[in-house]
Formats: sequence, structure tokens, C-alpha cells
Amino acid sequence: MRMLINVPETVVPDALRGMAAAHPELAVDVDNRVIVRGDAPVAGKVALVSGGGSGHEPLHGGFVGPGMLDAACPGEVFTSPVPDQMVRAAAAVDSGEGVLFVVKNYTGDVLNFAMAAELAEDEGVRLATVLVDDDVAVTDSLYTAGRRGTGATLLVEKIAGALAEEGAPLERVEAVARKVNSSSRSFGVALSACSTPAKGGPTFDLPAGELELGVGIHGEPGRERRAMMTSGEIADFAVEAVLDDLQPTGPVLALVNGMGATPLLELYGFNAEVQRVLGSRGVPAVRTLVGSYVTSLDMAGCSVTLCQADEELLRLWDAPVATPALRWGR
Repeated sequence: MRMLINVPETVVPDALRGMAAAHPELAVDVDNRVIVRGDAPVAGKVALVSGGGSGHEPLHGGFVGPGMLDAACPGEVFTSPVPDQMVRAAAAVDSGEGVLFVVKNYTGDVLNFAMAAELAEDEGVRLATVLVDDDVAVTDSLYTAGRRGTGATLLVEKIAGALAEEGAPLERVEAVARKVNSSSRSFGVALSACSTPAKGGPTFDLPAGELELGVGIHGEPGRERRAMMTSGEIADFAVEAVLDDLQPTGPVLALVNGMGATPLLELYGFNAEVQRVLGSRGVPAVRTLVGSYVTSLDMAGCSVTLCQADEELLRLWDAPVATPALRWGR
């Protein structure tokens, strides 16, 4: 398996050095593996901190900046960051208004962020935590108890980040973050397995001509495997699974996400099918974001996230953001 790396052991620090060179507006601590917005801490502002295993880029480091995250903690590939990273990040961005941890529901992330929260609070940081668990494909997986955290993580970070940028108090930012999560559902599909640098080959066996319906962002198994389907057939299955669980009563915000190796040509074509299914169910998508934002290394595939969006959530979604991977309105 050919990879654009030096050696597997230095993949994460090499990437962080490259990120620092490309984005001088960020403060990238390569040794301690913490990415912080350059103007942190911002006076009078609640800070948002997230993180997780590397390999899902641009999640989370690509979402650090005004209007979104104040700091991100990248772990090793598909491995949770450690509590020391999170405590260091919280201390770097806390202005005295409190810190919100945004945590995807994977066992390592949940345990390490909980430990970090205790340590940070011991140091005087006022802290709240929101768990993202939007995946409807399976209830439990190899990595977690309950539903997995996937595409809705971006929505939580963007919308709660916008509210924090306005100067809302910690309790309000936490409540809106929880509202976004509870209003969102996701479903992913793998057309190929991903390959980690350490293994140098596929992390699971997906025979040619088959796909995995309901895959997780680490390649965890989903609901079932089937023979390859058309874009329209995949949209029928994925969108129906999300809608049947979400049961929206109004318009939605849609994220049509690539898993890392799917070109935009295919993603836009897939979005056309997603919009067709939504239209047939009488569910208008008032905002749609298409691109590879919550990825799984070199996995070919896609995911659909829908969030029932009221006026407040749409206003916060549209609010200015300036990060490496998401930028508008500034």
C-alpha cells in the first residue's frame, strides 16, 4: 500500500508541522499535540475544545478558529487523545467564562475527556461536556456503548461555536450544543476499507463489488453488506434510515460527507439523490454542505447527516466562521 508518509511513527507530528506552516493564524504545539486559535484566550468568551483520533481530517484541527473551536487535541491515528492534551488545551483557551468539551461517543474519548474534565476543574476551570451520538446505523459497536458520534460533530462545533462567539454564557452554549445533537442523525456507507499507516493495508475485509451499509468512521461494521448499489439506491437506503429515526417535523440542515477517497464529482451527484429522497418525503433541506469533512483516512464512501433546524440554529449556522476547513461570512 503506497502512502505519502515518511514512517508510520511520525505521521501525526509531521502533519501538525505541515499544518502549522500552512496556517500561521493557529498556534500548533507539535510536541504536546494541541492546536489553538492564535488569539486565544478570547476575553468574555466561552471556549470550545474537541479532539479525537487522527485520520478524520479536517475533524477536528481543521475546525479551529473564530466561530468554531478554540482548540483541538489530535490523538494517534484512530486513537483517543490523552487527558494531558485536553487539560493543556482547556488552560490555553479559558478566559474565565468556562470551557465546553465536545466529545464523540467512543469509549476512549469519553473516558479520557471525563478524566481531563476532573483535572481541569481541579485547576479552577469551569467546564461542561456535550456527547455527540448521532449515528443511527447501530446501537453498539466495537468502539462504543450506545450510538457512535459521526457527522453531527461538525454541526455541534459550528453552531455552538457561533453562539460562543456572540458571548453567550456556558450554560446556554451547552444547551444549544445538546439541542443540535438531539436534533441530528447520521448514516454512513463504505465502498472500500481504509488503510492505517501502522498496518499499511486495509483495516477490514470488504470484497470487491460489495459495500457496507452503516459503517462507522473507523471502519466498524454497520447493518449489513450488499452487492454494489447505485448512488440513487444508496441515497434511498441511507436517507430513509435517517428520516425514520429522526422523524423531522420541519426543514433540515444536510451534510453530505465524503469519507476521504470519494471525489466531489461523485459527492455532488450523490447529493442530487439525497435531495430527491428528501423531496419525496416532503422534507426541505434549507442548507446543504457537501464535501469531505468527517473522514476515515482513504476510505471510499459517504455519509448523510440531517439536523432539524429552527430559526436559531439556522442563524448560528450562517454566522461567520474562519477555520482552515470551514470559512464563510468574514
